[in-house]
Amino acid sequence: MIRKRIAAAIVILLAFLLQTTVFQPIKLADAVPNLLLAVTITYGYLRGRTSGLVIGFVCGLLLDCMYGSVIGLYAFIFLTIGFVVGFCRKIYFTDSLILPIVLIASGDFAYCMYFYITEFLMRGRLHFWFYVLHKFLPEILYTTLVGVLVYGFLSRLDKKFDSKRKEI
Repeated sequence: MIRKRIAAAIVILLAFLLQTTVFQPIKLADAVPNLLLAVTITYGYLRGRTSGLVIGFVCGLLLDCMYGSVIGLYAFIFLTIGFVVGFCRKIYFTDSLILPIVLIASGDFAYCMYFYITEFLMRGRLHFWFYVLHKFLPEILYTTLVGVLVYGFLSRLDKKFDSKRKEI
């Protein structure tokens, strides 16, 4: 149990460092993949509601400290998405790769909508379709492509810790 928590903390820090340093110069269509969101969705899907909620809160707080204009906005968004994805594990858990891809894409769309409402709509910027085409769509595609790799890595890591636990 402790190993899983330490591994989750290392994965979160690694994803944060990759998102804020390595992927910043590698922008495609002025979009950076949201690795922390992919980590939140993956852990929520693999481990359930509580893990999705806690890991989403931690990932959101990291982004709040780095980029947030208001402390807690990213934390609330990630916490909500992680909690909702955790419900999907209870209902739809399979070994297929299609559902995690759909969850990452829809979770990123929900993130973009939250972000649009709180950062743009409330400030009177009403060009919704411009944001969808130029901001949301590239980020959703980029995050989904990178999220597949994140999901594959984290699912193997989670199976490795579960197999060690069963051996003991």
